[in-house]
Amino acid sequence: MNDCNPESYKLRQRVHSANDARRIGTVKYVGEVQGYSGTWLGVDWDYGNGKHDGSINGVRYFQAKSQKSGSFVRVHNLSPGISLPEALRVRYRGESSKEEEDEMYVLSASNKHVSIELVGKDKIQDKFSKFEELTSAALPYLGVSSPGANIGTIVTNLKELDLTGNLLSDWKDIGAIGEQLPALAVLNLSNNLMSKEVTGLPQLKSIRILVLNCTGVNWMQVEILKHSLPALEELHLMGNSISEITPVSSPIVQGFDNLQLLNLEDNCIAEWSEILKLCQIRSLEQLYLNKNNLNRIYYPNNDTIHELVSAHESHEESYLPFQNLCCLLLGSNMIEDLASIDSLDSFPKLMDIRLSENPVSDPGRGGISRFAIIARLGKINILNGSEVSPRERKESEIRYVRLVMSKLHDNPEEIKRLHPRFGELKEFHGIEDERPSTGSAGDQKMSSGLISIILKCVAASIGEKPLLTKKLPASTTVGKLKILCESFFKLKSIKPKLFLQEEGSPLPLLLDDEMASLMDLGIGNESTILVDDES
Repeated sequence: MNDCNPESYKLRQRVHSANDARRIGTVKYVGEVQGYSGTWLGVDWDYGNGKHDGSINGVRYFQAKSQKSGSFVRVHNLSPGISLPEALRVRYRGESSKEEEDEMYVLSASNKHVSIELVGKDKIQDKFSKFEELTSAALPYLGVSSPGANIGTIVTNLKELDLTGNLLSDWKDIGAIGEQLPALAVLNLSNNLMSKEVTGLPQLKSIRILVLNCTGVNWMQVEILKHSLPALEELHLMGNSISEITPVSSPIVQGFDNLQLLNLEDNCIAEWSEILKLCQIRSLEQLYLNKNNLNRIYYPNNDTIHELVSAHESHEESYLPFQNLCCLLLGSNMIEDLASIDSLDSFPKLMDIRLSENPVSDPGRGGISRFAIIARLGKINILNGSEVSPRERKESEIRYVRLVMSKLHDNPEEIKRLHPRFGELKEFHGIEDERPSTGSAGDQKMSSGLISIILKCVAASIGEKPLLTKKLPASTTVGKLKILCESFFKLKSIKPKLFLQEEGSPLPLLLDDEMASLMDLGIGNESTILVDDES
C-alpha cells in the first residue's frame, strides 16, 4: 500500500513505481522543486528510464547515475514495497489477477492467443495456501522491502527463496530472513541493490547457495559475508563490475572451506593475477569467468605460489594450485596466445573448458580450430559445452600432428617450442616422418597424400544434390576446391562458398583463404565440407 506522506520516505530508500513493480529506483531527494507546487521525490531509476540527471532549469537537486535516469515523482506514484509475509500471501494465497489470467495462453500456428486451463489449479492453490508445506518460494519483482515478522511460523519448511528484483538493500534484513528460516539453503538476491556496508549479519549455517548477481557487491563485501556463511557451496556474483579480488588479511583468498562453484561471469577482471588469488580454495571445482577482460592465463609455478602465500604469516602450508578445479569457463574474453591454451593442461583435474568467442579460438581472427585445441589439451573431456569423444580426440590429434609436420618439418626446435605435445602425439599415434623419395615409393607417397572428403550442398539456389565423397591431394587449395565443386555439382552462374563442418563444433568454419591447402587447414579423412552460395 502506498504511503501518501512524502516525509515518510528516506534518502537512499528503495522504491518502485506504483504501477510497475519492475521499475525500481532509489530516492535521492525529498522536497520542493522550483516552479512546481508541493513536495516531490527525486528518484534515480535503476535502468535509466527517467527524464534528466537530477537537475531542472539549471538547479541541481541530486546527482543521478546517468543523463536520463532521474525524475521527480509525486508520492502517490511510488510504492515503498511490502513485507516478505505479505508477498507470500500475494503470491501463494491470492486469487489469480486478470493480468495473470491473460498470461495463461499459448500461441497457435497463426500466431493467435489460445487460452489454456491449468489442470488441477484449485488443488495447486490449495496446497500453496498451506504454507507449512511450501519448500520453495519464488517472489520476483513483488516489491519486497522488509523481512516482516514471524516468517518462520508462516513457512516452516522453506528451503529455497527467490527474491530477485525486489527492494531489499540492508544486510541486516537479509540476516533477519535467514535467522527466521533455519532450513533455508538457497537464497537468490539478484537485482536488489545491496548496501556497501555489511553489518549485523548472524551465522547463516544452512545456506549453501547464494546468488548475488547484479547487486552491486564487490569482493571486499564478499570477504565479510563469508564469515556468516560457513556452509556455502555456490556463490554467484555475475554483473557486479568486479575488477579486483581483494582479500582482507592475506594476499590470497582464505576460508570458503566448502565452496565448490564460484561464478564471476560478466564482470571486469582483466588480469589473471587477480584470479590466482583464488588458487588455494581447495574445494573449488567450478570457476565461471565468461565475459570478462582477460587476455592471458597461466598456471602458477612454485615461485609464484611461494610469493603469494609467504606474506601470510598464519598460513600452515600451501596446496597444489586449483587442485580440484575441473570446470573453467573462459568464453567471451580476449585471450589470443597459444601459451594460454597450453597452460590449461597443467591444471591437475581440469576436464571441462569453454574458450569460445576468444581470438585464440577463432580462426577468422588468427586463432586455431577446435581440433587443434583438443590436440593441444590432453585432459579435456568437454570443450565449449560439447563432449570430446574418443574418436574425435584421435582424429584431432592425428590431423594436428600432420599439420605441424607439413609446416615445420625441418625445424624441430621450433616445433618443440610452439607445439609442446607434438612429440608425444607423434609417438603415441605411430606417425612416421615423410621423407622425399622416388620411383614406386614416390607413387605410394602420392597415394598416401590423398584425403577423402565429403561434399554436401546446403544452398537452396543449388538445389538438392546427393553427398559426394572425393579423394583429393592434401595440397589442394580452397580456391581449387571451389572450382572443382563447380564441376562436381554442375554449377552455372553460382560461385560456391565453402565451410568446414567439425564434429562437436556448433558452427561451421568458413574457408575464406583461397590459397590455404586442405593440409594447412587441418582437414583430414572423412571431413565434411559444406557447399553454399555467395548470396
